[in-house]
Amino acid sequence: MRQALKVEAMVEIVKAGEGEILDVELDVNLQRRNLELAESNRRLLESFGVKAVDFMGSVGSGKTCLIGRLVETLKPEYRIGVIGGDLTTTIDMDFLSCLGVPVVQVNTGRECHLDANLVAKALEKFNLKELDLLFIENVGNIICPADFPLGAHRRVAVVSVVDSPYTIVKHPLTFQTVDVAVLNKLDLAEAVGADVGRLEADIQKINPRLKIVKASCKTGLGIEKLREALNL
Repeated sequence: MRQALKVEAMVEIVKAGEGEILDVELDVNLQRRNLELAESNRRLLESFGVKAVDFMGSVGSGKTCLIGRLVETLKPEYRIGVIGGDLTTTIDMDFLSCLGVPVVQVNTGRECHLDANLVAKALEKFNLKELDLLFIENVGNIICPADFPLGAHRRVAVVSVVDSPYTIVKHPLTFQTVDVAVLNKLDLAEAVGADVGRLEADIQKINPRLKIVKASCKTGLGIEKLREALNL
């Protein structure tokens, strides 16, 4: 694992001035429209008494396994549905459908995130009268989804401890926009030399109010605490 340098690096930083960033990836009007649709999604869900949770995280962070563990834990008490975002495959939703809950796959093609419009279309596929709880697994990406609220009542950022030790500090916006952060795959921390305390401190520095859950899908560690953090 790459270690932090012991000396202070002399790095010049270039920052864009006011109005200098080109609106290629994200147009302000598009963002505003997404917020309107997200609010519409939330009103629809609330009209049926459905609570929604949006899970964000890089490919391999363990989002699918976490959702699966939650489904197994909560299924006796909640009627659960799942929306899954992916570029082209149904691999994750095939796994979750085996748990006996209704799932809807959203393939985005080239887009690196779900948006509120796609979620609205997915909601049409459910009988919302038969749901209490909806889990949304965003496309595997820790960056882009932060800019696109979907109408969920809670947002979760999932970080694998086997990933870069700088994942959190490099993506502060994500951790400013979520309600819960999960440090996942804790069973592998010792093997890869991950400094879990440092990761936790990085999160707290960015967002002191954020709830942090340390978890392992392999052992079941943290699943009950995640449930508590989501008020489920």
